[in-house]
Amino acid sequence: MLKTELLHPAIFRAIANCGHGDKILIVDGNYPVDSDTNPNTEKVYLALRPDLPTVTQVLETLVKEMNFEKAEVMTPGEGVPEPEIFEEFRSILHVDKLPVLDRFGFYQAAKEADNVKLAINTGETRVFSNILLTVGVVEH
Repeated sequence: MLKTELLHPAIFRAIANCGHGDKILIVDGNYPVDSDTNPNTEKVYLALRPDLPTVTQVLETLVKEMNFEKAEVMTPGEGVPEPEIFEEFRSILHVDKLPVLDRFGFYQAAKEADNVKLAINTGETRVFSNILLTVGVVEH
């Protein structure tokens, strides 16, 4: 039996196949996973019901399994207050800043051909709760 907190076999397999520079997308329940990810991206639909699981629950699990060197978020646009979840992302990832992409830039980044290896759809109901993670190197 595994000793890890991560038990989902498809997610476990997908992250095991990730290397430095590959990307993992975790999205809210509103994100158009089928149309705004690359056809080669493995898609895992975890949404069971509203807010189960949340994006932050998935992120907390993944950061225990691997290192990330970068995390990008989808911004609602200029003049709109920053979504509260961004502070949660910074806290979980232990970073001060998160690079932001506008909505269509984020969609384009998620469609990149070869480096977005996994997209995880959650039951998150908070809007703009999408994060694109870049896999880092192993820390010893």
